[in-house]
Amino acid sequence: MPTLAAGNPRPVALVRGFTLLELLLVLAIVAFASLGVAVSMRDGAQAGLEREALRLAALLESARARSQATGVAVRWRPLRAGFVFEGLPPTQRAEDELPRNWQESDTQAEVLSAVQSSTVTRVLVLGPEPIIAPQAVALRSRSDPSRQVVLATDGVRPFAVRPDPP
Repeated sequence: MPTLAAGNPRPVALVRGFTLLELLLVLAIVAFASLGVAVSMRDGAQAGLEREALRLAALLESARARSQATGVAVRWRPLRAGFVFEGLPPTQRAEDELPRNWQESDTQAEVLSAVQSSTVTRVLVLGPEPIIAPQAVALRSRSDPSRQVVLATDGVRPFAVRPDPP
């Protein structure tokens, strides 16, 4: 007969079930697994728009810096399938050129007025002056136009994603 301690015979049939530590460990594993599933189920279209907005903010600031460095006015204009920077001097190397396409093909852009939420001009003016007019750009999903991310500047600060639409 198996014993647990010397001189303490204990029937094997009474040693059944899980300990409290084992149950807590299983619950912790299930909690971490469900957290991972919840995080991975984030809205893909909205995340894509946010990535495009952060990328566009970096490109606009790069063009703004180039405009100030060269003293040439640079304008950004959205196109049907991308966008274009007008006024940048040609570069020696192809890798120094700014991109012209969206990474997400579902993205479209619209230049907004800083004060009113209407389309006023179709072009952002990025320099060459260090202080520019307040400007905003709305990025939307073509398949679901209700999804929107707004990039804006007050003219002094860099372009940044605005939490609420203008």
